[in-house]
Amino acid sequence: MDFAFDARTEELRARLLAFMDAYVYPAEAVAEEQRAALASPWDTPAVVEELKAEARRQGLWNLFLPDAEYGAGLTNLQYAPLAEITGRSPQLAPTALNCAAPDTGNMEVLAQFGDARQKKQWLEPLLAGEIRSAFAMTEPDVASSDATNITTRIERDGDEYVVTGRKWYISGAMNPDCRIFIVMGKTDPGGTDIRRQQSMVLVPRDTPGVTVRRAMRVFGYEDHGHGGHAEVVFDHARVPVSNLIGAEGGGFAIAQARLGPGRIHHCMRLIGMAERAIELMCRRAVSRSAFGQALARQGVVHNWIADARVTVEQLRLLVLKTAWLMDTVGNKGAHTEIQAIKIATPRAVVGIIDRAIQLHGAGGVSQDFPLAELYAAARTLMIADGPDEVHQRSLARQELKKYAS
Repeated sequence: MDFAFDARTEELRARLLAFMDAYVYPAEAVAEEQRAALASPWDTPAVVEELKAEARRQGLWNLFLPDAEYGAGLTNLQYAPLAEITGRSPQLAPTALNCAAPDTGNMEVLAQFGDARQKKQWLEPLLAGEIRSAFAMTEPDVASSDATNITTRIERDGDEYVVTGRKWYISGAMNPDCRIFIVMGKTDPGGTDIRRQQSMVLVPRDTPGVTVRRAMRVFGYEDHGHGGHAEVVFDHARVPVSNLIGAEGGGFAIAQARLGPGRIHHCMRLIGMAERAIELMCRRAVSRSAFGQALARQGVVHNWIADARVTVEQLRLLVLKTAWLMDTVGNKGAHTEIQAIKIATPRAVVGIIDRAIQLHGAGGVSQDFPLAELYAAARTLMIADGPDEVHQRSLARQELKKYAS
């Protein structure tokens, strides 16, 4: 088996690592200082726009999109090590490269399912980094891990759809540059096929009846780097029928097509987060002493670091295998592996970050290190894009089918 990256991946890795060292890591503290001086905490710090301009100048732009017409044309296997690098600074690097969720998934949806007008109006400015977007699926009043439960209505009225419902944890919606929502709701709530009841429509943020009610916190963080997460109310919001994405009843299938790449992208970045935690853990261990000797000489610290390294190497191989399968046999053929990495990666990375926090003591839970924020992000991914238990249930069923009489 050949585990080497190809020439293009190696070249992009070298450029991206240099970009991180020269621009992204130094910008982390600058972004926090600038945000504190902004009129609104949701405004974008100037240094972020500077990073985006530099990334675009260096050709480190839209790396996530495999469609060469719109993106870099990289395979999942080529993109995986690049996404891992951006995961080391998740609040800045993905945005700097125009590779941040939820825009990535929304651009994939528009590229794959949007018509010519939708691509011109919304995909092109998203690809250019001129606007941001949000994906409105999760609802507070139902178990949204089962997408068939959603209650938001998308009702046809002549040449318009009327959208009514309440969504929450809608990532990116607090960002003032968020111009468009992709909203999933039911166009046929009484349909016999529960997976054909849903549709997706494009709802501009300034549509009458759309209210961004409040920011939702994640473990106390407002997550400004991702444009925040919001509760959004759609109160008889009207949009043209031409804003339908794909066909009526196609929303569930589009959501599944969107979430597959999204899940692996999260896992790629999680490995980068784990690597950042290991680096911080090692630097702390060699620079601090307790009870008469360096932390790096404590046996328990050796165990934490060794276990973390073994875990990351295992996870990376599984993620790369999944990426390769997605490239060669498609998302459906890689279904089991996508579920496996979605189960394994967040929980393992949470453990690594937890040990790094422990090694930093009070500093680990403070704002002086990125560990607490990394922990919150990793722990959230045990719920986001389908909680662990949903993936475990589905994966177990697939295994059991092999033994059914």
